[in-house]
Amino acid sequence: MPTTTKDHDERIAAMTFSSVYPHYVAKVEKKGRTKAELHEVIRWLTGFDDKALQKLIDDKATFEQFFKKAKLNPNAKLITGVICGYRIEEIETPLTRQVRYLDKLVDELAKGKKMEKILRAG
Repeated sequence: MPTTTKDHDERIAAMTFSSVYPHYVAKVEKKGRTKAELHEVIRWLTGFDDKALQKLIDDKATFEQFFKKAKLNPNAKLITGVICGYRIEEIETPLTRQVRYLDKLVDELAKGKKMEKILRAG
């Protein structure tokens, strides 16, 4: 598995959450899941409620700003596997790993995984 490069990490840090969010919504809705379920997954990972999430979207927060404000779920470290060609648990840059946690959760939601499995409930 490739490791992330400084350039890759910087690109991810500078991306805005608002630019990626519509893709998350489209991905899960295309597979029969709901925006509410997506928000539940995001809330579990970050602690952001709908109001806080909308503010981050409106403010065009970068992923760096997004995750600085997040209260990462202590069970986030249980999110493992490969996403976008990277093994999550081997990503050394914390921010890049956190963005990939979110990508992986969205992916699992779109693939029809049960919510309690996605939320690492047991």
